[in-house]
Amino acid sequence: MGIRILIHFAFLFLAIPSLVAQPAEQAIKIVVSPDHADWEYKIGEECIFTVVVYKDQMPLSGVSVSFQYGPERMKPVFQDKQMIKEGSLRINSGTMQQPGFWRCIVSTEINGKQYRQMATVAYAASAIRPTITEPTNFDSFWAKARQELDQIPLDAKMTLLPEKSSALTNVYHVNVQSWGGSRLYGILCVPKKEGKYPAILQVPGAGIRPYNPDLELADKGFIVFSIGIHGIPVNMDPSVYNDLNTGALKGYFFFNADNKDRFYYKRVYLGCVRSVDFIFSLPQFDGQRMAVSGNSQGGALSIITAALDKRIRFLAAVHPALCDLTGYFFNRAGGWPHYFAESNLWFSNTDQIKETLPYYDVVNFARRLKVSGFYTLGYNDDVCPPTSMFSAINVIKASKEIALYKDSWHWMYPEQKQQMNQWLLQQLSAQ
Repeated sequence: MGIRILIHFAFLFLAIPSLVAQPAEQAIKIVVSPDHADWEYKIGEECIFTVVVYKDQMPLSGVSVSFQYGPERMKPVFQDKQMIKEGSLRINSGTMQQPGFWRCIVSTEINGKQYRQMATVAYAASAIRPTITEPTNFDSFWAKARQELDQIPLDAKMTLLPEKSSALTNVYHVNVQSWGGSRLYGILCVPKKEGKYPAILQVPGAGIRPYNPDLELADKGFIVFSIGIHGIPVNMDPSVYNDLNTGALKGYFFFNADNKDRFYYKRVYLGCVRSVDFIFSLPQFDGQRMAVSGNSQGGALSIITAALDKRIRFLAAVHPALCDLTGYFFNRAGGWPHYFAESNLWFSNTDQIKETLPYYDVVNFARRLKVSGFYTLGYNDDVCPPTSMFSAINVIKASKEIALYKDSWHWMYPEQKQQMNQWLLQQLSAQ
């Protein structure tokens, strides 16, 4: 199947989930609030949303709003347009009869500008179970791939970047030999003071871009290795990545999806393991305390790397992608990049792709986790649906801490990032 030929069409329906900043404040604010303060509901219990449109911190009346509600990312079960008459609008949205997430989306136009907001509530989220199958040879497939990787010399090359280093930390551009004849590139931070240090592997969200050192963590006395996944240097001019993003690497997450041995993510997953090999080769690493962290695609890669490589001691995953990809076949949202969403079925609904993806679905790695993890997400995430993420989190038997910022979308609050970093530092410092 000519997967590459179809990429430019498929990409029209997909969003790349890089972690974006919290949206800027606007003069007009829509607030959508459920009638349960904890945003949690029992199966069969009705959810009532209240909508208020604010200007100058005062509720507006005489404003027309459009709204729809139903399971997240699926066709709404009801939609309408009504006037806010006395400062607020009450929407009786019905209920769910199975575990999942129920979403109300509200929009309005004022002075020619569109505004939009939503609220998403949980129905028995802890009872959500995955739909993805588990290949009978899942473990042997990845064991064989690991054996192949282990036969490849590391051949590490490090270039000091004085202009990016700090008074406490040396920064290097690194590349090592990886699986499939490619090299893996990243930015390495190593404390200047002689000693042995814990390490954090930072795996990336989706997209193609350069990387900068994480001196905020490194200056506290940690080795930090931030990697790219595309086999290209990560310190080139931004225009190079822009060209790749719209050209040769556009829609990379679909490349060779019809072949489990040649799928683009096989090299990516093994590249993350190769990054662990590199960290363990560093004389400054203490050989024990190591964590992996990332958001979105990186949240997925954090779980996957910790499952594939038992040397990882801790993981932190922010709104992980690639979870329970087959959800759409069961009338519920699947994970990014939404291979089986209705708009993509014209090219993805093939036996070959259905055979490939279970080997790469986060759920099947999550089942195998043995290490402590920190997981954080928002119910309003419209890129990585919470149903898909809970499908993976719920099968994890290892110790886990879940931080819910329920009204957040596909971004992190500063407090959310701080909580994650504090958890990581606490785990690594306690060992």
